[in-house]
Amino acid sequence: MKLSDLACKSAKPKDKQYKMFDGGGLYLLVRTNGSKLWQLKYRYLKKEKVFSIGQYPLISLAEARQARDNAKRLLLQNPPIDPMAHKEDNKRQAIRKAENTFKAVALEWHELNKERWSDNYAYKIKKGLELNVFPHIGHRPIAEITPPELLNDCLKKIEKRGSLDIAGRTRQICGQVFRYGIQTGKCEWNAAENLRGALKTKKTEHFRALDIKEVPDFLKALERNEARLFERTRRAVWLSLYTFCRPKEIRMARWQDIDFEEGLWTIPAEIMKMKREHIVPLSSQALAVLGEQKAEVEVLNTPWVFPSQVRPKNPMSDGTVNKAIKRLGYGKDMVAHGFRALARTTIREKLGYDSEIIERQLAHKASGPLGEAYDRTQFLPERIKMMQEWANYLDAVASEGKVISLTEKRKKA
Repeated sequence: MKLSDLACKSAKPKDKQYKMFDGGGLYLLVRTNGSKLWQLKYRYLKKEKVFSIGQYPLISLAEARQARDNAKRLLLQNPPIDPMAHKEDNKRQAIRKAENTFKAVALEWHELNKERWSDNYAYKIKKGLELNVFPHIGHRPIAEITPPELLNDCLKKIEKRGSLDIAGRTRQICGQVFRYGIQTGKCEWNAAENLRGALKTKKTEHFRALDIKEVPDFLKALERNEARLFERTRRAVWLSLYTFCRPKEIRMARWQDIDFEEGLWTIPAEIMKMKREHIVPLSSQALAVLGEQKAEVEVLNTPWVFPSQVRPKNPMSDGTVNKAIKRLGYGKDMVAHGFRALARTTIREKLGYDSEIIERQLAHKASGPLGEAYDRTQFLPERIKMMQEWANYLDAVASEGKVISLTEKRKKA
C-alpha cells in the first residue's frame, strides 16, 4: 500500500526503528528519536544498495517519489549509472564550482604571474579586477560564466561610464584568466574570446607633439621660465628633450645607473616598458644638465636624479613634466611623451639617420622575425653619434630662434 502524507506525518517512533514502504524500493525510515529519513533500496550490478534521499518533512513525499524515479532512470541507462555515485559526483562538482569562482581563479592567475610583472603593473591589474570585475562576476563559478553574462554584467557597465580603454583592457585581462582556467581544468571555454567587436572602441589618439618649427618658442619659454618652474623640473624637461626617454624613465632615473666618464645611462629592465635593459648615450648637453642637477641634490643623499621637491627620498611625481609643459603654455600641443615623436621624425628627416637606429634608441622592438632578439649595444656607436647630433641640432634650432641655448649659456657663465 502506498504512503500518504498524513501517514508520514502521523508516524510515531518506537523502541526500534522501522520502515514504511511506498513502492519501487522507496521507504520512510522512522528512527527511535523521532527523525524520519527517505531511503531507496535498489540493485546495481547485481548488488543491493541503499541510497539516502533526505529528511522528512524537508523532503516531501512527492519530492521523494521524484527522486526515486530519477534514480530509476539512471539505472536504466546503458550502461547503468549508480544513483549513489551520481549524487556524490554532483556534490563534488558543486564543491569544485564553489571553490573555482572567477575571483579565486583570477587571484591564482595573478599570483602565478606577478613575479614577472613590475610591482606597479601587478598592482594595477589586481586593482582593476577588484573594482571592475569581482563585484559583478567574482562570486560566479568560472565554468558557468557565459559571454553575454561577462558582457552585460561587467564590461558594458564599464563602457557606460565612458571608460572605453578600460573596458577593452578588462576584456583582455579576463580572457587571460579564462585561458588559465582552461589550462588548469577549471573551465572549458573562454567567455571573453567570443566578445571581440562587442565593445565600442576609442579612436586612436597619438601623443601630442610639437613640430620642430615650434621648438624655438618652446625653448624660449623654458629659458625665460615665466611659469616659475623649479630648476630640477626644468632640467627634467631638458633631459626629456635631449634623450627622448619615456616620462617614467626620466622621473625614475638613478645616479647609480649613470656613467659620467663613458657618457652612458643604463636604464634597468624593471623601469623599461619592454622589461629589457636599455642604454642611452648622453650628449655633452645632457651631461651638463645632469651635472647641474647632481650639484643641487647631492646634499639630499637621495638615489634619484630627480627627487620629489617635498619628499627627496622619493622620485618626482608622475606627471611633473606634463604639468610643467602645461604651465609653459603648451599643454594643448605637447605632452612629455611627445618628445619621442618629435625626435623620431626630426632625426630621420633632418639628420638623415636610418629608422632602425632611431627605433633602437627609442627602445622599440624591431620588426620582422628577429623582433624578439635584443642586443642593448646594437648600433651603439651610431647611436652615440646620433644623440650628440640631435642635441647640437636642438641648440642650433634654439639659436636660430634667438634663444641662447643651455650649452652656450653655460659657456658664458
